[in-house]
Amino acid sequence: MAIVINLAALLALALLFAAGLRAPIGRGRARVYWRLAGVVAALSVTVLANVVVYRNDRHFDLTREEAFTPAPETLQILRELQQDVELIYFYQQQNPAGRAAKQMVEIMAKVTPHLKVRTIDPDQQPALASRFGVRMYNAALLIAGERRIEVITTEDREMALGLLRLLRSDRRPLCFLAGHGEYDIDNFEFHTHFEGSQAHGHDASGMSVVKMEQHGIGRLRRALDKLGYAVRKLNLATGGPGGVPADCAALVDANPRTPYAPPEVALLARYLEGGGNLLMLLEPDYALGAELAALLERAGIRVGDGVVVDPISHYFTDEQMVAVEKYANHPATLGLAMSFFPGARPLERVAVSGVQSRVLVASSASATVAAGSGKSRADAGGSAGLRALAIASEGRLGANHSAFRLAVVGDADFASNSFYPYLANADLVLGLTAWLRGEQRGPAMKPPVEVLPTVALNNSQMQAIFISCVLLLPGLCAALGVGVWWRRRY
Repeated sequence: MAIVINLAALLALALLFAAGLRAPIGRGRARVYWRLAGVVAALSVTVLANVVVYRNDRHFDLTREEAFTPAPETLQILRELQQDVELIYFYQQQNPAGRAAKQMVEIMAKVTPHLKVRTIDPDQQPALASRFGVRMYNAALLIAGERRIEVITTEDREMALGLLRLLRSDRRPLCFLAGHGEYDIDNFEFHTHFEGSQAHGHDASGMSVVKMEQHGIGRLRRALDKLGYAVRKLNLATGGPGGVPADCAALVDANPRTPYAPPEVALLARYLEGGGNLLMLLEPDYALGAELAALLERAGIRVGDGVVVDPISHYFTDEQMVAVEKYANHPATLGLAMSFFPGARPLERVAVSGVQSRVLVASSASATVAAGSGKSRADAGGSAGLRALAIASEGRLGANHSAFRLAVVGDADFASNSFYPYLANADLVLGLTAWLRGEQRGPAMKPPVEVLPTVALNNSQMQAIFISCVLLLPGLCAALGVGVWWRRRY
């Protein structure tokens, strides 16, 4: 509607200009009156047109990179605002990045009436900056009611993440289980794995070791912090007879290494029976134990053995790194791009009364299951077919129990520091945690992660590049050479 109003104002100005060109020129009192009337009418139309354009201001970014437009994720968050938020941005006039950020927040204010923006230069208004308690340049102060947070940035995405933290009403923490050698959430490492020339694997036979301390999921934890989720560690063995605290929004068990004791499994069962939410990321080489396997089957999920091998859909040249481009229609997987799993065990749905299970992620129909990993994948047996890699279930474990939510993924590495930032791995694990908390969908944006520049290609893309660059182009050059030689020869 605003565009139509602006076009109408521009059309009125154009008609006024055309009328001015055709106005008669001459002498006489009547003509003077007509000219004065025309000048007054022209001024009136011009002022009115400017008022209309000002009240219906539109932003046009003609740069190819849309450098002067907020990111799509930022725009989505702004359009979904349901309450008034005040954004006060403190910038330095001499700083080009600060001036650009000032213009960006002013553009953000035009997206929704719920965002009230003020810009302050502390050098010009020191008393005002001191009143708000801000002592730094390029700082965004976000205020909603009695709550306020400060974000030091010049990026609109970081301000949008600040809005998510500010407006998140559910303050219950995500509890990460510890005590069984799980991935640590308090680390800052980038990569630790056994890597070999043959394949990505989970055994160290014949492979070189890339070793760093405290391999874990620190990147995931820092992303959750930026999104406003509270995070806590929890040890079932030492947490007391009460088991899981009542304020835990969900439990996350990322890559346990030692079996659960029967009392711990009983605590998990009591937690699910009471309406708890649990995410389990299980590596192919982990032995569940009979008690834990039985509990997961009660909840509609059977965890298989071995490693899924997919000769059709895999990442790079490793057939055990299964690439996934299609997902089930589920809140945890809406709008996801390609993700990959660096060695995953197969899962199965189990029909249980009162429980609904759904396969979220699956391999291609050509996948098989290997008895081991690495070089032992030649021992693969059984017929080819779709293999479930992630299953979500919800329901009740008994007639008198509360509704639970459970998600099991046959791989933990996809969410680890090593692979979290690549493709849609981060979106998948963040979507799963959001669903377990009862949210309708995953976060609209994921916090940026520092990674080395890479080009991610799946197997079919690599084959196409190989055929084009190694076969077709050299073959074409050879054919042209033969043609030139033949023409000169004969």
